[in-house]
Amino acid sequence: MALLKEWQDYAEKQSPTKEKAQIFWADYFKQEKETYAKLLAEEEPVTGTVAELAKKYGLELLVMAGFLDGINDSLKVANPIDTMEADTIVNLDYDKELLYKNMVAATADWLYDLPQWEPLLSAERRRELYKEQKRSTTVVKGKKIGRNDPCPCGSGKKYKFCCGRNKKD
Repeated sequence: MALLKEWQDYAEKQSPTKEKAQIFWADYFKQEKETYAKLLAEEEPVTGTVAELAKKYGLELLVMAGFLDGINDSLKVANPIDTMEADTIVNLDYDKELLYKNMVAATADWLYDLPQWEPLLSAERRRELYKEQKRSTTVVKGKKIGRNDPCPCGSGKKYKFCCGRNKKD
């Protein structure tokens, strides 16, 4: 069985009740924060087998699979997370701006507020990325068409006599 599926099954079994789920995920997020703190401090892109990286960052193999699942969308080249095994070679070469924005999108303030971001992205750039991410999920409705306004289809008729008409079949 692929590691990602094992991780998903493991996480589900650890969360049978709301209380146990909170404890499990709080522990996972603590480990995730420590791993990102180490990763962001790395000078060179990190690569290795899943097992090697789990050992390097002090994580259980399945927890590393969960971490890899979380970071995969922020990598320059995605890892084969659906099929990876312990001996699969993976990379952690992340796009720093995309990773930051994905952390904001996940509302993971414990990650995007890490002090390790300071040498990577200026405070001003982090604020810009934060705003950019928040704006990208804001729905802006267009102006409502009034019944006596010109129809937007371009017919020249009033909306109520054109596309706004309730047609009964």
